[in-house]
Amino acid sequence: MQILNLTPVPLGQHTLPALPYAYDALEPVIDEKTLTIHHDKHHKKYVDDLNQAEINAQKMRDGKAYDVINLIERQLAFNGSGHILHSIYWTIMTCPDNGGNPGNITNALITSYFKSFDGFKEQFINAASQVMGSGWCILGYNPFFKHLEILQAEKHENLTQWGIIPVLVCDVWEHAYYLKYQNNRADYINAWWRLINWEEVERRLIYAVQTKGFLEMIPAY
Repeated sequence: MQILNLTPVPLGQHTLPALPYAYDALEPVIDEKTLTIHHDKHHKKYVDDLNQAEINAQKMRDGKAYDVINLIERQLAFNGSGHILHSIYWTIMTCPDNGGNPGNITNALITSYFKSFDGFKEQFINAASQVMGSGWCILGYNPFFKHLEILQAEKHENLTQWGIIPVLVCDVWEHAYYLKYQNNRADYINAWWRLINWEEVERRLIYAVQTKGFLEMIPAY
């Protein structure tokens, strides 16, 4: 019998990850004030609320008080997804025009599915621009289908495909860009493209492709 070697995050003890660069490192694309508020206030709130939701869920189980289950499940989904996507978002950005070019695996999987890198970029930018309300644009690898896909995510958790592994995410909540770009989301997205850390995208994609899980045991169809 195989024993799983897991080190789970203790219940209610998620932490805010530090930025991998200085608060002014993404200037002029993302200004220091926006990045500071976004990371230190917004992301931290998702972490704090996720921790509280997990604690509340344990209290619910202990007390068998399942009349509040709908509220707690929504809190777990919203705040947990917000924490995950922001943690990825910080890592796939770097100083403007310093992110290199798409790696061999990234380029190969993009062109094999989207037919060309330009076609992928055009779809990603348009999808990000047209997210309804607040949300994200996500390039993810789906191990069930064994290919990449571009998805919009309203809020943090809606409109996903189960099992997809995000490798490139663009935050289009207004707090990500409003101080500098106001309501000009498209201007922010086109400028944001200069920040993509393609080395990190490649690393995440290789990990996603190599991940072994129950989805890979099911034939694609």
